[in-house]
Amino acid sequence: MKKMDFYGIGPKIGIVLIPWLAVSIVASCISDSFNFIQERSSGLTIAGAILLVFGLIFYFSSVRLLLNGLKEGKLVTKGTFSLCQNPLYMSFILFLIPAIALLLNSWLVLTSSLVGFILLKVHVKKEYQMLEEFFGDEYLKYKNETPEFFPFPVEKWIKRFG
Repeated sequence: MKKMDFYGIGPKIGIVLIPWLAVSIVASCISDSFNFIQERSSGLTIAGAILLVFGLIFYFSSVRLLLNGLKEGKLVTKGTFSLCQNPLYMSFILFLIPAIALLLNSWLVLTSSLVGFILLKVHVKKEYQMLEEFFGDEYLKYKNETPEFFPFPVEKWIKRFG
């Protein structure tokens, strides 16, 4: 049996997302036309800093859990992985990129979250197939019980009230 890959679909997302994010950051630094609001706001800065700290904590705790799981050859279902199936991608798309957008006062940077989410949805099926091959029914049970991306059960709410 092959070993699990730490990077998963990350490189496939990163090859598009990183340049998109870099260009949007540079464009936002050069021009004020991408600002959320014209004057810098301490509220945006504080919100961005809070999101950044939370996102970094979420990201690095997910990395630690994943590395331990890979080392032991076990499916990780605790900690941040109990909140959603993709906490590494989620931390970037929902916390870190929006934090950068708020800190730079740029709606253009925020579009990187949308690009990242679309790329995730396009590529993630391959990662799910790999996890199912490695972990079988254990993974399928986890997949059915854990939200895919958003760290709250949006799909269950929609099914229940929709």
